[in-house]
Amino acid sequence: MTTKYLFFTGGVVSSVGKGVTAAATGLLLKERGFHVAVQKLDPYINVDPGTMSPYQHGEVYVLDDGAETDLDLGHYERFIDIRLSRVSNFTTGQVYAEVIAKERRGDYLGGTIQVIPHITNEIKRRIGLVAKETGAEVVLVEIGGTVGDIESQPFLEALRQMRNEIGRENVFFIHVTWLPYIGATGELKTKPTQHSVAALRSIGISPNMIIARSDHEMDDSLRDKIALFCDVEKRAVIPMTTTRVLYEVPLLLEKAGVGDYLVEKLGLQSTRKPNWKPWEHLVAEVRRKKPTVRIALVGKYVELHDAYMSVREAVRHAALALGVEAEIAWVHSADLEKGKGWEDVRNAHGILVPGGFGSRGIEGKIQAAQYAREHKVPYLGLCLGMQLMVVEFARNVLGYEDANSTEFDRSTTHPVIDLMLEQRAITDMGGTMRLGLYPCVLRPGSKAAECYGVSQVDERHRHRFELNNAYREALEKHGMVMSGVSPDGKLVEIAEIADHPFMLGSQFHPEFLSRPMRPHPLFVGFMKAAKQRAGIS
Repeated sequence: MTTKYLFFTGGVVSSVGKGVTAAATGLLLKERGFHVAVQKLDPYINVDPGTMSPYQHGEVYVLDDGAETDLDLGHYERFIDIRLSRVSNFTTGQVYAEVIAKERRGDYLGGTIQVIPHITNEIKRRIGLVAKETGAEVVLVEIGGTVGDIESQPFLEALRQMRNEIGRENVFFIHVTWLPYIGATGELKTKPTQHSVAALRSIGISPNMIIARSDHEMDDSLRDKIALFCDVEKRAVIPMTTTRVLYEVPLLLEKAGVGDYLVEKLGLQSTRKPNWKPWEHLVAEVRRKKPTVRIALVGKYVELHDAYMSVREAVRHAALALGVEAEIAWVHSADLEKGKGWEDVRNAHGILVPGGFGSRGIEGKIQAAQYAREHKVPYLGLCLGMQLMVVEFARNVLGYEDANSTEFDRSTTHPVIDLMLEQRAITDMGGTMRLGLYPCVLRPGSKAAECYGVSQVDERHRHRFELNNAYREALEKHGMVMSGVSPDGKLVEIAEIADHPFMLGSQFHPEFLSRPMRPHPLFVGFMKAAKQRAGIS
Protein backbone atom coordinates (compact mmCIF):
# COMPACT_ATOMS: atom_id res chain seq x y z
CA MET A 1 0.00 0.00 0.00
CA THR A 2 1.27 3.49 -0.89
CA THR A 3 1.90 5.72 2.12
CA LYS A 4 -0.43 8.69 2.38
CA TYR A 5 0.90 12.04 3.59
CA LEU A 6 -0.92 14.81 5.44
CA PHE A 7 1.04 18.08 5.47
CA PHE A 8 0.10 20.72 8.06
CA THR A 9 1.04 24.33 7.31
CA GLY A 10 0.33 27.40 9.38
CA GLY A 11 -0.90 30.84 8.42
CA VAL A 12 -1.43 34.35 9.84
CA VAL A 13 0.34 33.82 13.19
CA SER A 14 2.50 31.17 14.85
CA SER A 15 1.38 29.25 17.96
CA VAL A 16 -2.05 28.85 16.36
CA GLY A 17 -2.33 25.20 17.40
CA LYS A 18 -0.90 23.25 14.45
CA GLY A 19 0.74 20.73 16.78
CA VAL A 20 -2.46 19.93 18.67
CA THR A 21 -4.42 19.86 15.38
CA ALA A 22 -1.95 17.41 13.83
CA ALA A 23 -2.00 15.25 16.97
CA ALA A 24 -5.81 15.22 17.11
CA THR A 25 -6.03 14.42 13.38
CA GLY A 26 -3.64 11.53 13.91
CA LEU A 27 -5.98 10.19 16.59
CA LEU A 28 -8.98 10.43 14.21
CA LEU A 29 -7.14 8.17 11.78
CA LYS A 30 -5.82 5.79 14.45
CA GLU A 31 -9.37 5.38 15.78
CA ARG A 32 -10.37 4.25 12.28
CA GLY A 33 -7.78 1.49 12.38
CA PHE A 34 -4.90 3.12 10.48
CA HIS A 35 -1.24 2.86 11.47
CA VAL A 36 -0.09 6.47 11.75
CA ALA A 37 3.21 8.24 12.39
CA VAL A 38 3.92 11.94 12.90
CA GLN A 39 6.85 14.22 12.08
CA LYS A 40 7.69 17.85 12.90
CA LEU A 41 9.91 19.94 10.61
CA ASP A 42 11.49 22.85 12.48
CA PRO A 43 12.74 25.75 10.35
CA TYR A 44 15.35 27.07 12.78
CA ILE A 45 19.08 26.69 12.04
CA ASN A 46 19.94 25.08 15.40
CA VAL A 47 21.31 21.59 14.82
CA ASP A 48 20.31 20.38 18.28
CA PRO A 49 17.01 21.44 19.91
CA GLY A 50 18.50 20.26 23.22
CA THR A 51 20.80 23.28 23.43
CA MET A 52 17.99 25.83 23.04
CA SER A 53 16.78 27.91 25.97
CA PRO A 54 13.34 26.91 27.29
CA TYR A 55 12.46 30.62 27.13
CA GLN A 56 13.00 30.49 23.35
CA HIS A 57 11.22 27.29 22.48
CA GLY A 58 9.49 25.74 25.49
CA GLU A 59 10.47 22.35 26.84
CA VAL A 60 12.81 19.90 25.14
CA TYR A 61 10.86 16.66 24.71
CA VAL A 62 12.96 13.47 24.93
CA LEU A 63 12.07 10.24 23.08
CA ASP A 64 12.89 6.60 23.84
CA ASP A 65 15.96 6.65 21.58
CA GLY A 66 17.36 9.76 23.27
CA ALA A 67 16.36 12.27 20.58
CA GLU A 68 15.91 15.77 22.00
CA THR A 69 12.95 17.19 20.12
CA ASP A 70 10.31 19.90 19.83
CA LEU A 71 7.52 20.01 22.43
CA ASP A 72 4.92 19.26 19.71
CA LEU A 73 6.12 15.65 19.77
CA GLY A 74 4.70 15.53 23.29
CA HIS A 75 1.28 16.43 21.86
CA TYR A 76 1.62 13.68 19.24
CA GLU A 77 2.55 11.01 21.78
CA ARG A 78 -0.05 12.04 24.36
CA PHE A 79 -3.01 12.29 21.94
CA ILE A 80 -2.27 9.36 19.65
CA ASP A 81 -0.62 7.23 22.37
CA ILE A 82 2.32 6.22 20.18
CA ARG A 83 6.08 6.12 20.81
CA LEU A 84 8.06 8.19 18.31
CA SER A 85 11.74 8.09 17.33
CA ARG A 86 14.40 10.55 16.17
CA VAL A 87 13.17 10.46 12.54
CA SER A 88 10.05 12.27 13.77
CA ASN A 89 11.78 15.64 14.17
CA PHE A 90 14.47 17.49 12.28
CA THR A 91 15.65 21.06 11.87
CA THR A 92 16.93 23.18 8.97
CA GLY A 93 20.28 23.13 10.76
CA GLN A 94 20.42 19.32 10.63
CA VAL A 95 19.58 19.36 6.93
CA TYR A 96 22.32 21.86 6.10
CA ALA A 97 24.84 20.09 8.38
CA GLU A 98 24.20 16.81 6.51
CA VAL A 99 24.49 18.39 3.05
CA ILE A 100 27.67 20.30 3.99
CA ALA A 101 29.21 17.13 5.47
CA LYS A 102 28.52 15.30 2.19
CA GLU A 103 30.07 18.16 0.21
CA ARG A 104 33.19 18.07 2.44
CA ARG A 105 33.53 14.33 1.83
CA GLY A 106 33.32 14.89 -1.92
CA ASP A 107 30.00 13.05 -2.32
CA TYR A 108 28.80 15.63 -4.84
CA LEU A 109 31.94 15.27 -7.02
CA GLY A 110 32.68 18.99 -6.97
CA GLY A 111 29.21 20.04 -8.08
CA THR A 112 27.63 23.35 -7.07
CA ILE A 113 25.52 22.83 -3.95
CA GLN A 114 22.16 24.58 -4.10
CA VAL A 115 18.90 24.78 -2.14
CA ILE A 116 17.24 23.06 -5.11
CA PRO A 117 17.91 20.17 -5.52
CA HIS A 118 20.37 19.37 -2.71
CA ILE A 119 18.62 20.84 0.34
CA THR A 120 15.13 19.88 -0.84
CA ASN A 121 16.31 16.33 -1.66
CA GLU A 122 17.67 15.95 1.89
CA ILE A 123 14.35 17.20 3.32
CA LYS A 124 12.42 14.68 1.18
CA ARG A 125 14.82 11.89 2.20
CA ARG A 126 14.20 12.62 5.88
CA ILE A 127 10.42 12.74 5.42
CA GLY A 128 10.61 9.39 3.61
CA LEU A 129 12.48 7.81 6.55
CA VAL A 130 9.35 7.93 8.73
CA ALA A 131 7.34 5.55 6.53
CA LYS A 132 10.40 3.31 6.02
CA GLU A 133 11.15 2.96 9.74
CA THR A 134 7.59 2.75 11.05
CA GLY A 135 5.66 1.13 8.19
CA ALA A 136 2.92 3.73 8.77
CA GLU A 137 0.01 3.85 6.33
CA VAL A 138 -0.46 7.57 6.99
CA VAL A 139 2.33 10.00 7.88
CA LEU A 140 1.34 13.39 9.30
CA VAL A 141 3.96 16.09 8.81
CA GLU A 142 3.79 19.45 10.59
CA ILE A 143 5.85 22.33 9.18
CA GLY A 144 6.90 24.78 11.89
CA GLY A 145 6.36 28.52 11.56
CA THR A 146 4.00 30.22 9.13
CA VAL A 147 3.72 30.50 5.36
CA GLY A 148 5.78 33.46 4.21
CA ASP A 149 8.63 32.86 6.67
CA ILE A 150 11.88 32.85 4.71
CA GLU A 151 13.09 29.89 6.81
CA SER A 152 10.15 27.67 5.78
CA GLN A 153 10.50 28.08 2.02
CA PRO A 154 12.83 25.08 1.38
CA PHE A 155 10.43 22.85 3.38
CA LEU A 156 7.40 24.00 1.39
CA GLU A 157 9.25 23.59 -1.91
CA ALA A 158 10.21 20.04 -0.89
CA LEU A 159 6.54 19.27 -0.14
CA ARG A 160 5.48 20.65 -3.52
CA GLN A 161 8.01 18.35 -5.20
CA MET A 162 6.87 15.37 -3.12
CA ARG A 163 3.26 15.88 -4.21
CA ASN A 164 4.30 15.59 -7.85
CA GLU A 165 6.64 12.64 -7.23
CA ILE A 166 4.34 10.39 -5.19
CA GLY A 167 1.05 11.49 -6.76
CA ARG A 168 -1.54 14.07 -5.79
CA GLU A 169 -3.90 11.31 -4.66
CA ASN A 170 -1.44 10.41 -1.90
CA VAL A 171 -0.93 13.94 -0.52
CA PHE A 172 -3.31 16.17 1.42
CA PHE A 173 -2.51 19.72 2.59
CA ILE A 174 -4.17 21.08 5.73
CA HIS A 175 -3.69 24.80 6.36
CA VAL A 176 -4.29 26.01 9.93
CA THR A 177 -5.01 29.75 10.14
CA TRP A 178 -6.19 32.34 12.66
CA LEU A 179 -9.32 34.48 12.30
CA PRO A 180 -8.73 37.75 14.19
CA TYR A 181 -11.68 39.29 16.02
CA ILE A 182 -12.23 43.04 15.66
CA GLY A 183 -13.78 44.14 18.94
CA ALA A 184 -14.95 47.55 17.64
CA THR A 185 -17.16 45.97 14.98
CA GLY A 186 -17.72 42.63 16.70
CA GLU A 187 -16.70 40.53 13.71
CA LEU A 188 -14.20 37.89 12.67
CA LYS A 189 -12.04 38.75 9.65
CA THR A 190 -11.10 36.27 6.91
CA LYS A 191 -8.76 38.55 4.94
CA PRO A 192 -5.54 37.39 6.73
CA THR A 193 -6.51 33.78 5.90
CA GLN A 194 -7.07 34.74 2.25
CA HIS A 195 -3.62 36.38 2.10
CA SER A 196 -2.05 33.38 3.79
CA VAL A 197 -3.57 30.96 1.28
CA ALA A 198 -2.53 33.26 -1.59
CA ALA A 199 1.08 33.12 -0.29
CA LEU A 200 0.87 29.31 -0.18
CA ARG A 201 -0.56 29.11 -3.68
CA SER A 202 2.15 31.44 -5.01
CA ILE A 203 4.70 28.68 -4.34
CA GLY A 204 2.57 26.01 -5.99
CA ILE A 205 0.61 24.55 -3.08
CA SER A 206 -3.17 24.78 -2.77
CA PRO A 207 -4.60 23.65 0.58
CA ASN A 208 -7.14 20.82 0.49
CA MET A 209 -8.55 21.80 3.89
CA ILE A 210 -8.51 24.97 5.98
CA ILE A 211 -8.87 24.77 9.75
CA ALA A 212 -9.89 28.24 10.88
CA ARG A 213 -8.93 28.87 14.49
CA SER A 214 -10.60 31.64 16.50
CA ASP A 215 -11.69 32.65 19.98
CA HIS A 216 -15.24 33.28 18.74
CA GLU A 217 -17.87 31.17 16.98
CA MET A 218 -17.71 31.33 13.19
CA ASP A 219 -21.00 31.54 11.29
CA ASP A 220 -21.86 29.74 8.07
CA SER A 221 -21.44 32.82 5.87
CA LEU A 222 -17.76 33.02 6.84
CA ARG A 223 -17.27 29.38 5.85
CA ASP A 224 -18.82 30.19 2.47
CA LYS A 225 -16.51 33.17 2.09
CA ILE A 226 -13.35 31.24 2.95
CA ALA A 227 -14.38 28.39 0.62
CA LEU A 228 -15.01 30.81 -2.23
CA PHE A 229 -11.91 32.99 -1.88
CA CYS A 230 -9.51 30.17 -0.99
CA ASP A 231 -10.81 27.64 -3.52
CA VAL A 232 -11.61 24.79 -1.13
CA GLU A 233 -14.82 22.82 -0.65
CA LYS A 234 -17.09 24.25 2.02
CA ARG A 235 -17.01 20.82 3.72
CA ALA A 236 -13.25 21.30 4.02
CA VAL A 237 -13.47 24.64 5.85
CA ILE A 238 -13.39 23.57 9.49
CA PRO A 239 -14.21 26.10 12.22
CA MET A 240 -12.12 25.44 15.34
CA THR A 241 -13.17 27.66 18.23
CA THR A 242 -10.79 27.78 21.20
CA THR A 243 -11.79 25.25 23.84
CA ARG A 244 -10.89 25.30 27.54
CA VAL A 245 -10.30 21.55 27.38
CA LEU A 246 -7.28 20.61 25.26
CA TYR A 247 -8.38 16.98 24.91
CA GLU A 248 -11.70 18.03 23.38
CA VAL A 249 -10.00 18.94 20.08
CA PRO A 250 -10.25 15.41 18.56
CA LEU A 251 -13.98 15.35 19.41
CA LEU A 252 -14.50 18.75 17.77
CA LEU A 253 -12.67 17.65 14.61
CA GLU A 254 -14.69 14.41 14.53
CA LYS A 255 -17.94 16.35 14.92
CA ALA A 256 -16.85 18.61 12.02
CA GLY A 257 -16.46 15.52 9.81
CA VAL A 258 -12.67 15.76 9.39
CA GLY A 259 -12.01 12.03 9.82
CA ASP A 260 -14.56 10.86 7.26
CA TYR A 261 -13.50 13.58 4.80
CA LEU A 262 -9.83 12.51 4.99
CA VAL A 263 -10.68 8.83 4.51
CA GLU A 264 -12.79 9.72 1.47
CA LYS A 265 -10.31 12.10 -0.18
CA LEU A 266 -7.25 9.91 0.42
CA GLY A 267 -9.02 6.80 -0.87
CA LEU A 268 -8.52 4.91 2.39
CA GLN A 269 -10.53 1.95 3.63
CA SER A 270 -11.40 2.31 7.32
CA THR A 271 -11.15 -0.97 9.25
CA ARG A 272 -13.18 0.00 12.31
CA LYS A 273 -15.62 2.56 13.70
CA PRO A 274 -14.11 5.13 16.06
CA ASN A 275 -14.87 4.70 19.75
CA TRP A 276 -14.95 8.16 21.32
CA LYS A 277 -16.52 7.12 24.64
CA PRO A 278 -13.20 7.21 26.61
CA TRP A 279 -12.43 10.69 25.26
CA GLU A 280 -15.96 11.94 25.91
CA HIS A 281 -15.67 10.64 29.47
CA LEU A 282 -12.26 12.33 29.86
CA VAL A 283 -13.59 15.69 28.65
CA ALA A 284 -16.68 15.41 30.88
CA GLU A 285 -14.40 14.64 33.81
CA VAL A 286 -12.26 17.71 33.07
CA ARG A 287 -15.36 19.91 33.00
CA ARG A 288 -16.87 18.42 36.16
CA LYS A 289 -16.53 20.53 39.31
CA LYS A 290 -14.05 18.79 41.57
CA PRO A 291 -12.27 19.50 44.86
CA THR A 292 -9.00 21.37 44.42
CA VAL A 293 -5.49 20.20 45.27
CA ARG A 294 -2.89 22.99 45.25
CA ILE A 295 0.52 22.17 43.77
CA ALA A 296 3.47 24.57 44.00
CA LEU A 297 5.63 24.07 40.92
CA VAL A 298 9.01 25.54 41.87
CA GLY A 299 10.91 26.17 38.64
CA LYS A 300 13.41 28.40 36.89
CA TYR A 301 11.45 29.13 33.73
CA VAL A 302 7.95 29.58 35.16
CA GLU A 303 7.31 32.78 33.17
CA LEU A 304 6.83 30.50 30.13
CA HIS A 305 4.51 27.66 31.11
CA ASP A 306 5.40 25.80 27.90
CA ALA A 307 8.84 25.18 29.44
CA TYR A 308 7.09 22.66 31.71
CA MET A 309 4.34 21.49 29.35
CA SER A 310 4.76 17.74 29.94
CA VAL A 311 5.02 18.26 33.71
CA ARG A 312 1.83 20.31 33.75
CA GLU A 313 -0.02 17.72 31.65
CA ALA A 314 1.25 14.84 33.82
CA VAL A 315 -0.06 16.60 36.94
CA ARG A 316 -3.43 17.07 35.25
CA HIS A 317 -3.57 13.43 34.09
CA ALA A 318 -2.95 12.20 37.64
CA ALA A 319 -5.43 14.66 39.16
CA LEU A 320 -8.14 13.54 36.71
CA ALA A 321 -7.56 9.90 37.60
CA LEU A 322 -8.01 10.77 41.30
CA GLY A 323 -11.11 12.91 40.79
CA VAL A 324 -9.54 16.22 41.83
CA GLU A 325 -8.64 19.52 40.20
CA ALA A 326 -4.94 20.40 40.18
CA GLU A 327 -4.39 24.09 40.81
CA ILE A 328 -0.77 24.85 39.92
CA ALA A 329 0.98 27.82 41.54
CA TRP A 330 3.95 28.78 39.37
CA VAL A 331 6.72 29.70 41.82
CA HIS A 332 10.01 31.15 40.59
CA SER A 333 12.83 29.51 42.57
CA ALA A 334 14.94 32.71 42.40
CA ASP A 335 12.08 34.55 44.17
CA LEU A 336 12.21 32.11 47.08
CA GLU A 337 15.86 33.07 47.60
CA LYS A 338 14.71 36.69 48.06
CA GLY A 339 11.94 35.72 50.46
CA LYS A 340 9.17 36.11 47.87
CA GLY A 341 6.63 33.49 46.73
CA TRP A 342 6.64 31.56 49.99
CA GLU A 343 2.90 31.99 50.51
CA ASP A 344 2.25 29.73 47.50
CA VAL A 345 4.67 27.12 48.89
CA ARG A 346 3.16 27.21 52.39
CA ASN A 347 -0.40 26.95 51.02
CA ALA A 348 0.46 24.03 48.72
CA HIS A 349 -0.71 20.47 49.34
CA GLY A 350 2.24 19.24 47.25
CA ILE A 351 5.57 20.66 46.05
CA LEU A 352 6.95 19.73 42.65
CA VAL A 353 10.51 20.65 41.60
CA PRO A 354 11.15 19.94 37.89
CA GLY A 355 14.40 19.73 35.91
CA GLY A 356 16.61 22.51 34.62
CA PHE A 357 20.18 23.58 33.95
CA GLY A 358 22.47 26.30 35.30
CA SER A 359 23.02 27.77 38.76
CA ARG A 360 20.30 30.47 38.77
CA GLY A 361 17.58 29.79 41.35
CA ILE A 362 19.20 26.61 42.67
CA GLU A 363 19.20 27.65 46.34
CA GLY A 364 15.47 28.45 46.08
CA LYS A 365 14.78 24.91 44.91
CA ILE A 366 16.88 23.55 47.79
CA GLN A 367 14.87 25.70 50.25
CA ALA A 368 11.64 24.32 48.77
CA ALA A 369 12.92 20.75 49.26
CA GLN A 370 13.88 21.57 52.86
CA TYR A 371 10.42 22.99 53.54
CA ALA A 372 8.78 19.88 52.09
CA ARG A 373 10.96 17.55 54.14
CA GLU A 374 10.61 19.41 57.44
CA HIS A 375 6.87 20.07 57.12
CA LYS A 376 6.02 16.64 55.68
CA VAL A 377 4.57 18.16 52.50
CA PRO A 378 4.37 15.68 49.58
CA TYR A 379 7.30 16.33 47.25
CA LEU A 380 8.15 15.13 43.76
CA GLY A 381 11.57 15.98 42.33
CA LEU A 382 12.27 15.43 38.64
CA CYS A 383 15.91 15.06 37.56
CA LEU A 384 17.43 18.27 39.02
CA GLY A 385 14.59 18.20 41.55
CA MET A 386 15.88 14.83 42.79
CA GLN A 387 19.50 15.98 42.81
CA LEU A 388 18.71 19.05 44.90
CA MET A 389 16.60 16.95 47.28
CA VAL A 390 19.79 14.93 47.87
CA VAL A 391 21.88 18.11 48.31
CA GLU A 392 19.39 19.48 50.86
CA PHE A 393 19.39 16.18 52.78
CA ALA A 394 23.20 16.07 52.82
CA ARG A 395 23.40 19.63 54.11
CA ASN A 396 20.70 19.60 56.76
CA VAL A 397 20.52 15.95 57.87
CA LEU A 398 24.08 14.73 57.35
CA GLY A 399 25.52 18.10 58.36
CA TYR A 400 27.66 18.63 55.24
CA GLU A 401 27.18 22.40 55.09
CA ASP A 402 28.77 22.93 51.68
CA ALA A 403 27.29 19.81 50.05
CA ASN A 404 26.45 20.54 46.45
CA SER A 405 26.46 19.31 42.87
CA THR A 406 29.70 19.91 40.99
CA GLU A 407 27.49 21.40 38.27
CA PHE A 408 27.14 24.44 40.54
CA ASP A 409 30.22 24.29 42.78
CA ARG A 410 33.29 22.46 41.51
CA SER A 411 35.22 23.14 44.70
CA THR A 412 32.66 21.68 47.12
CA THR A 413 34.20 19.29 49.66
CA HIS A 414 31.04 17.16 49.53
CA PRO A 415 30.08 16.58 45.86
CA VAL A 416 27.00 14.47 46.56
CA ILE A 417 25.99 14.98 42.92
CA ASP A 418 28.81 14.64 40.41
CA LEU A 419 29.56 14.09 36.73
CA MET A 420 29.50 10.58 35.40
CA LEU A 421 33.05 9.42 34.68
CA GLU A 422 32.40 9.02 30.94
CA GLN A 423 31.10 12.62 30.73
CA ARG A 424 34.18 14.35 32.14
CA ALA A 425 36.13 14.54 28.88
CA ILE A 426 33.21 15.88 26.82
CA THR A 427 33.22 19.56 25.86
CA ASP A 428 30.40 19.77 23.27
CA MET A 429 27.00 20.93 24.53
CA GLY A 430 24.69 19.07 22.19
CA GLY A 431 23.60 15.46 22.64
CA THR A 432 26.26 14.67 25.24
CA MET A 433 24.01 13.66 28.12
CA ARG A 434 22.56 10.41 29.32
CA LEU A 435 19.60 10.47 27.00
CA GLY A 436 16.65 8.22 26.32
CA LEU A 437 15.18 5.05 27.78
CA TYR A 438 17.06 3.19 30.54
CA PRO A 439 15.93 0.37 32.85
CA CYS A 440 15.40 0.91 36.57
CA VAL A 441 15.09 -1.86 39.18
CA LEU A 442 12.76 -1.00 42.08
CA ARG A 443 13.35 -1.88 45.72
CA PRO A 444 10.54 -4.07 47.10
CA GLY A 445 8.46 -2.33 49.75
CA SER A 446 9.51 1.17 48.72
CA LYS A 447 7.07 3.92 47.80
CA ALA A 448 8.38 3.82 44.23
CA ALA A 449 7.64 0.07 43.98
CA GLU A 450 4.22 0.67 45.51
CA CYS A 451 3.44 3.34 42.89
CA TYR A 452 4.54 1.25 39.93
CA GLY A 453 3.31 -2.15 41.10
CA VAL A 454 6.12 -3.90 39.17
CA SER A 455 9.76 -4.77 39.87
CA GLN A 456 11.42 -3.03 36.89
CA VAL A 457 10.56 -0.08 34.65
CA ASP A 458 12.04 1.80 31.68
CA GLU A 459 12.13 5.59 31.84
CA ARG A 460 13.43 8.48 29.74
CA HIS A 461 16.53 10.37 30.91
CA ARG A 462 18.14 13.73 30.11
CA HIS A 463 21.06 14.64 32.38
CA ARG A 464 24.83 14.60 32.82
CA PHE A 465 25.16 14.44 36.61
CA GLU A 466 24.43 11.50 38.94
CA LEU A 467 24.19 10.79 42.64
CA ASN A 468 27.76 10.22 43.86
CA ASN A 469 28.06 6.60 45.05
CA ALA A 470 30.66 7.63 47.64
CA TYR A 471 27.80 9.14 49.66
CA ARG A 472 25.19 6.42 49.21
CA GLU A 473 25.93 4.62 52.46
CA ALA A 474 25.85 7.81 54.56
CA LEU A 475 22.61 8.97 52.95
CA GLU A 476 20.93 5.58 53.46
CA LYS A 477 22.13 5.40 57.06
CA HIS A 478 20.29 8.64 57.81
CA GLY A 479 16.97 7.65 56.21
CA MET A 480 17.23 8.15 52.46
CA VAL A 481 16.14 5.08 50.50
CA MET A 482 17.69 4.39 47.10
CA SER A 483 14.47 2.84 45.84
CA GLY A 484 15.37 2.64 42.16
CA VAL A 485 18.77 1.70 40.70
CA SER A 486 20.22 0.64 37.35
CA PRO A 487 20.28 -3.15 36.80
CA ASP A 488 24.02 -3.26 37.65
CA GLY A 489 23.35 -1.28 40.85
CA LYS A 490 25.83 1.45 39.94
CA LEU A 491 23.44 4.34 39.28
CA VAL A 492 20.71 5.65 41.58
CA GLU A 493 17.55 6.32 39.57
CA ILE A 494 15.06 7.02 42.39
CA ALA A 495 15.65 8.29 45.93
CA GLU A 496 13.00 8.75 48.60
CA ILE A 497 12.81 9.77 52.27
CA ALA A 498 11.73 6.91 54.55
CA ASP A 499 9.88 8.81 57.32
CA HIS A 500 7.83 11.06 55.07
CA PRO A 501 4.29 10.77 53.59
CA PHE A 502 5.76 11.12 50.07
CA MET A 503 9.13 12.65 49.30
CA LEU A 504 10.55 11.09 46.17
CA GLY A 505 12.89 12.18 43.41
CA SER A 506 13.63 10.51 40.09
CA GLN A 507 16.80 10.95 38.07
CA PHE A 508 14.68 10.44 34.94
CA HIS A 509 11.75 12.44 33.55
CA PRO A 510 8.53 10.48 34.20
CA GLU A 511 6.43 13.29 32.71
CA PHE A 512 7.40 12.22 29.19
CA LEU A 513 5.52 8.92 29.53
CA SER A 514 2.32 10.22 31.09
CA ARG A 515 -0.84 9.90 28.97
CA PRO A 516 -4.36 11.31 29.46
CA MET A 517 -5.85 7.81 29.80
CA ARG A 518 -2.77 6.36 31.52
CA PRO A 519 -1.30 8.81 34.07
CA HIS A 520 2.26 8.15 35.21
CA PRO A 521 2.44 6.08 38.44
CA LEU A 522 4.84 8.48 40.20
CA PHE A 523 2.60 11.46 39.50
CA VAL A 524 -0.41 9.45 40.72
CA GLY A 525 1.46 8.57 43.93
CA PHE A 526 2.44 12.20 44.45
CA MET A 527 -1.05 13.55 43.74
CA LYS A 528 -2.60 10.89 46.00
CA ALA A 529 -0.40 12.07 48.89
CA ALA A 530 -1.24 15.72 48.10
CA LYS A 531 -4.95 14.84 48.00
CA GLN A 532 -4.66 13.24 51.46
CA ARG A 533 -2.88 16.35 52.77
CA ALA A 534 -5.74 18.44 51.40
CA GLY A 535 -8.14 16.31 53.47
CA ILE A 536 -10.02 15.01 50.45
CA SER A 537 -11.33 11.48 50.83
